[in-house]
Amino acid sequence: MLGLPQSTEVKRPLPKAQIFKRFDWTPSQRERFDAEVSRLDFVNWISPRTVPAIAAGNEVNEIFVVEVSLKSRDFDIKVIQLLTKYIPQRIVYLLRYEDETMLAIYHTKLFTAPWRATDDITLPLSGLNLDAVWENIVSSIGQFSIERDKSLSEQIKIDEERAKLERQIAALERQMKVTKQPRRKRELFVELQRLRGIK
Repeated sequence: MLGLPQSTEVKRPLPKAQIFKRFDWTPSQRERFDAEVSRLDFVNWISPRTVPAIAAGNEVNEIFVVEVSLKSRDFDIKVIQLLTKYIPQRIVYLLRYEDETMLAIYHTKLFTAPWRATDDITLPLSGLNLDAVWENIVSSIGQFSIERDKSLSEQIKIDEERAKLERQIAALERQMKVTKQPRRKRELFVELQRLRGIK
């Protein structure tokens, strides 16, 4: 599965009742989770023990793949955010609904890949140690590249700021189109030029 070595396969169920008991969720959190998720399984364990060619990293010593069987394709993403909040491990979530799968991963924020046919999904293990492997998996699922001399967290922050700036520029462009007053239009134009200069 996922093109990962057979030595990483574990296929161990993670009962929902155990999660509810361990994390002391509120009744509404339990209900929401139960309404969205039918079952959870640990399916892969990536570590130097299961993949000897990859060394442990300074921060990452192991990566887990958890398969989350969903009751609906249109699920509430907050359910996965809830899991990431309570399970302090490096986890790749394999969200499955029937024969389609979406990958999700959390590193400072939740990243998701688009839905694809389950058989078409692979998880490449590239890097000499698990720090590099984790960074490559996060950037692959999040569909961004890490600039040279930047850490993964720095790159995520840069991309978020860039996206925020692009939203501000788009909002100013819309505002300029509907503004009738020449003076206000000029102010918006100057602000727009300033933001484009930052970009």
